[in-house]
Amino acid sequence: MVNGIIYGMKLRIDKAGRVVFPKPLRKRLGLASEMELEAVEQPGGVLLRPLMQKPSMIQVDGLWIHQGAAERGANWEGVLNDVREERMQTVLKP
Repeated sequence: MVNGIIYGMKLRIDKAGRVVFPKPLRKRLGLASEMELEAVEQPGGVLLRPLMQKPSMIQVDGLWIHQGAAERGANWEGVLNDVREERMQTVLKP
């Protein structure tokens, strides 16, 4: 192991196209059975990384924060105006 990275560990693709990670590698990387991985094609190889689904919206100090990628063609001005209007209504309620 060099700089915390395991080198020289061989993987094999079986007839069904499955890749089996050796147990020491799975343990080190925190990989578990049934975990989904994302394959990213890169020059010289493929990067495999755990597919972690995060909610696109989270609430921080009472504010909703979008942490994903914006949808193409989304009417963000309209969304902001709607949210502002809702907030004004809650603030102005007696």
